[in-house]
Amino acid sequence: MDLTYTEEEQEFRARLRGWLGKALPELPAKPSPDDWPGRRAYDLGWQRRLYEAGYAGLHWPVDAGGRGATPTQHLIFLEETERAGAPYVGANFVGLLHAGPTIAAEGTAEQRARWLPPVLRGDEVWCQGFSEPDAGSDLASLRTRAVRDGDEYVITGSKIWTSHAEVADWCELLVRTDAQAPKHRGISWLAMPMDAPGVTIRPLRTLAGSTEFAEMFLDEVRVPVANRVGAENDGWRVTMVTLSFERGTAFVGEVVACRRTLGELARTAKVNGRWDDPVLRRRLGRLYGEFGALWRLTQWNVSESMGVPPVRAESRTRGSSGGVPGIGGSVFKLAYSHARQELYEAAAEVLGPSSLSLEEEWTLDRLSSLSYTIAAGTSQIQRNIVAERILGLPKGR
Repeated sequence: MDLTYTEEEQEFRARLRGWLGKALPELPAKPSPDDWPGRRAYDLGWQRRLYEAGYAGLHWPVDAGGRGATPTQHLIFLEETERAGAPYVGANFVGLLHAGPTIAAEGTAEQRARWLPPVLRGDEVWCQGFSEPDAGSDLASLRTRAVRDGDEYVITGSKIWTSHAEVADWCELLVRTDAQAPKHRGISWLAMPMDAPGVTIRPLRTLAGSTEFAEMFLDEVRVPVANRVGAENDGWRVTMVTLSFERGTAFVGEVVACRRTLGELARTAKVNGRWDDPVLRRRLGRLYGEFGALWRLTQWNVSESMGVPPVRAESRTRGSSGGVPGIGGSVFKLAYSHARQELYEAAAEVLGPSSLSLEEEWTLDRLSSLSYTIAAGTSQIQRNIVAERILGLPKGR
């Protein structure tokens, strides 16, 4: 990879930095973490600002409403927004980072025209309805069923860990449309309106005290067949596209944030005397190397998702229309999850007793880091993917 910046890319960075310098001071105060309507309004407001300034969907294809930016411009955008302390995607996470990209890659022209512009403008929020109480890591065992009734599916079942369900307008929903087919072959991917009759939401409180997840109960919910993305019973393949985005590129901004956090830890250690501990210095140094390597892997994944470097055909998600990260996303997800956990263990070592206060942002981040080896596919699942699809090892019994 050529990691030097062209004159055009340096000009792009300067323009973005200048815009951030003007836009960020104009933002309203952040709402309380428990104020989900307020958080939705805040996150959508930032998305609207990005849209009006021409930065929304920067890396999305032009025919999907994006700017078709180069991978390097996308990475510059992530670096600069994180360094400037700009808001994270927040409630827009699902729509911007994997539901939207999935529809861009797999949806019809009508579906792209209906759902992508509102995501980019900051008009609509999506949630993810994949996991179920008995179908987490073994997602293909899902039981929520959808029975065809004319031009509609009638859906009954339940979901758990439904991200941002409290404030969502739409849900990327996996349902079983053929109960007789093998479990990977009887699934369909639907876009479900969250205000449909029969949808019940019950928030779940996490270890960190957040209610960003919810249980969702579906009682004969009717969804138009036209809301199906991909062919009926081909939802598992479409799901692999979604998960490729979720594992391959959705955590890009967080890598930048972790590198910044590591720098803050080093500075804090020098101030409070912990820097004199050679074991701690070695630990922080090793983390510095790990996150540097993760950033290089991130650059590769982003480039691959935008079709830039030559990629072996077998590393693409079969049947997609292109622009989908390859299975290397599982390598990244596995390494990043454990590196993030160790980062916040090191933070506790640097900060001492103050890291135990639930009012400290460090503490909340440390508690949140514990979920990363589970979210978006457990580390055990990622190891299986790496072993079978990258190393070519036989499947376990």
